[in-house]
Order: sequence, then structure tokens, then C-alpha cells
Amino acid sequence: MRIEQKHKGWNEIKTNDSWAIFKIMGEFVSGYEKLSKIGPCVSIFGSARTKPDHKYYKLAEEVANKIVDHGYGVITGGGPGIMEAGNKGCLLYTSDAADE
Repeated sequence: MRIEQKHKGWNEIKTNDSWAIFKIMGEFVSGYEKLSKIGPCVSIFGSARTKPDHKYYKLAEEVANKIVDHGYGVITGGGPGIMEAGNKGCLLYTSDAADE
């Protein structure tokens, strides 16, 4: 048994697309408002497949540590890989500062 699909008319397509623009714009505004509350930050994103013994993993840790040392926040995608290294770099800064 074949189900007939109703094709949308041009006017319906155009109307839906117009309202989608406002939805997307609202999401941008909401995101900017939330980010404005956390202060200046740097985003670190990268491969999730980078292993802890890789030179770029270690570099990401060092860079994140220096970013925090200069008073900026770090935002990552969570991990693993480069993003995990960014988080570790921030944690190392916190540990280093506590030891002083």
C-alpha cells in the first residue's frame, strides 16, 4: 500500500522559512546573553582522537594553562583529545596557583 504525500505549496514553504530565520536569530541572542555573563574566554576545539602522549595534546595543555594564567576563561567541547588537554591545562593552572 502506497501512502500519498502532500507536497507543500510555495507559499507554505516560504512562510515556514521566514519564521525559521527568527527562531535561529533568537538562539543566537540567547547564546550571546549567556556567554556575556562569563567574561572573556578562548575556545579550544580539536581532534577527539589525539592521545595524551602526542605533542599537540601536550601543547594544548600548555596553551590552556597560559590562557588561564593571563586571566581568560577556556571553553572546550569537553573531550577527549585536544579538548580534554585544554581542560587539563586549566586544572594544572588551578593546582599550580594553589601550590604557590
